[in-house]
Amino acid sequence: MTTTDKPSGADQGAAQVTWRVDTDNGSMVPRSALDVLVDLNDNLASGRFGEYQPVPLGFGLLDKTIGGGLRPGELLLIGGAQGTGKTTMALQMARNVASSGQANVLYICFEHEEQYLLNRLVALESALAHLPQKTGAVKVQDVRKEIMSSWMGEGTGGAGLAANQKLRPSLDRIARYGQNLFLMRGSQTASTIPNIRKLVQQHRILSGDRRLLVVVDYMQKVPIFPEPNTEAEKVTYIVNGLKDIALSEQVPMICIVAADKEGLKAQRLRNHHLRGSSAINYEADIILIINEKYQIVAKVNIEFNPYQAQRFRDWVIVSVEKNRGGQDNIDLEYEKHFEYSCFDPNGRAVQEKLIEERLYND
Repeated sequence: MTTTDKPSGADQGAAQVTWRVDTDNGSMVPRSALDVLVDLNDNLASGRFGEYQPVPLGFGLLDKTIGGGLRPGELLLIGGAQGTGKTTMALQMARNVASSGQANVLYICFEHEEQYLLNRLVALESALAHLPQKTGAVKVQDVRKEIMSSWMGEGTGGAGLAANQKLRPSLDRIARYGQNLFLMRGSQTASTIPNIRKLVQQHRILSGDRRLLVVVDYMQKVPIFPEPNTEAEKVTYIVNGLKDIALSEQVPMICIVAADKEGLKAQRLRNHHLRGSSAINYEADIILIINEKYQIVAKVNIEFNPYQAQRFRDWVIVSVEKNRGGQDNIDLEYEKHFEYSCFDPNGRAVQEKLIEERLYND
């Protein structure tokens, strides 16, 4: 351990000893506000200002609401009931960031293997290229059929996927950013908080100043050894660990969060329905909650316009329930195209009155 004494008159010109405490679990190094300011000025003067720039997530109105995107050190949570499109939105965000070239993306998925995610990317690319029309788009359920038909038609020694005219446009688009997007099946033995940190640190060694966005799908699946006695303890450890990785390694992070039993029964899912621990609400910088529009729009909009009510089924409402760096209590809506595993990224503000207007923020 080394500490700094206030320099005497004879030592005024000498360099001060760093004030720090080194332990087996890391170091603590207080820094004066002046030192931080000098570093900031040096970084800006040398053009190293990437850490101060947000990474846009590719959903224009949402990006504008949260200040241009996600910043290094920030933790964004996506909550919702089953089938509302949490993985669809997270994967589309990952694709958007990777294709923009602004950062690499590590997508850790505990529920699906890498090829399943790739199939969804193929369908997504085929639809995004044609929206609002979907002529020529390939549905998720048809991607696997097309892959099999390519194999059966060409044989193992043939041209393979490159010869498939339906998949080729999507594959070409994925090829343009594929080196920036890393897919990994989460392991119930290996994908622990310390090991995720090591992956992030290795990325810096391999990629230098290249920025990284980390996506975890989903939080409650991250393993802990030994297993805590309660789920609240487990989730507290996980969310604290992921937030610490975001801060200490200066990476933006997106995590999908499951809802609790009360949330699944509620008319409208809110941030206090996220499963496991109140620490979720404290540690997150941004919380997005996805609800089906048809389920939470005020019933007067359904009773007096049945045709419009049917259209509500094609939309989800993304509520910005917490936004540490800007506005919250904002409701946005996005049209879903789940057969192509995507949302139309051109969202809009919700005009109709919703049920349970009051937001619960810790």
